[in-house]
Amino acid sequence: MNTGKATPVSDRRDHLVRLAAEIFARKGFQATTVREIAQEAGIHSGSLYHHFDSKESIVDEVLSSFLDDLIGRYRTALAGRGEPRAALSDMIRIGFATLEPHRAAITVMQNDWSYLRSLPGDRFDYLVKAEDEVERMWVDQIRSGQARGQLRTDIDPKLAYRTIRDTIWVTVRWFRSDGPLDTAALAEHYITVLFDGLSTGERTSQRA
Repeated sequence: MNTGKATPVSDRRDHLVRLAAEIFARKGFQATTVREIAQEAGIHSGSLYHHFDSKESIVDEVLSSFLDDLIGRYRTALAGRGEPRAALSDMIRIGFATLEPHRAAITVMQNDWSYLRSLPGDRFDYLVKAEDEVERMWVDQIRSGQARGQLRTDIDPKLAYRTIRDTIWVTVRWFRSDGPLDTAALAEHYITVLFDGLSTGERTSQRA
């Protein structure tokens, strides 16, 4: 019977994943060796192979856990929202909320995406599939908002999504949990800037 309690083995595995994620984020996946992970964990390299068959298996778990959590939260948010603007606001809040629990994974995604996708085989094909699903979620909501007259129609939905995505994820490079704003406050600030803008009064064209 599954009691829901973690076993010592699974606790140890989770600890190794978190530790390795921090090293990957700090040094980069390519530059990190199995020996370094083992040394920081206080074990022999051979002991690490009792839990993982390769360095790729570890980063695989780091990234898939993040993406599963993110996409699961997005799906839940979209299932409970009818208005596109409200759904987009919830998705922004979700994105910022992942910055602390998944800081290392987000950093690895930014720094090592291209390298991981270049590795032989299809092990990391899910990265592209996940990104495609996330993009569809965002773009569908933006297009729906445009169709309902809630969002401007002169904005390209895909470009808008990528601008939002990059703004959220790059925050991981400078955000500090002991700073003046937590991730929830950052999300609300960004939502205000996104939907209300910086300018006051009527919008004017910047074209000559």
